[in-house]
Amino acid sequence: MAKKNIHPDYHFITVQMTDGSSYQTRTTWGKEGDLMTLEIDPKSHPAWTGGRGQMLDAGGQVARFNKRFGGLSLKTK
Repeated sequence: MAKKNIHPDYHFITVQMTDGSSYQTRTTWGKEGDLMTLEIDPKSHPAWTGGRGQMLDAGGQVARFNKRFGGLSLKTK
């Protein structure tokens, strides 16, 4: 016997790209008519644009990592 009401609601939302353009798609995310605003998309991410990415150092974490583990080496002595 087939189970009923086991699938999530599948509805239309609007997706807004980083350049302000938007499109409608169907999804299970949110609810009917919601707006999903993207922070990274194929129009801005270096993986798709071919640009060189910059590593963002949130709160000096890269500097702390390098200070703590900078002397590590995988070479055998």
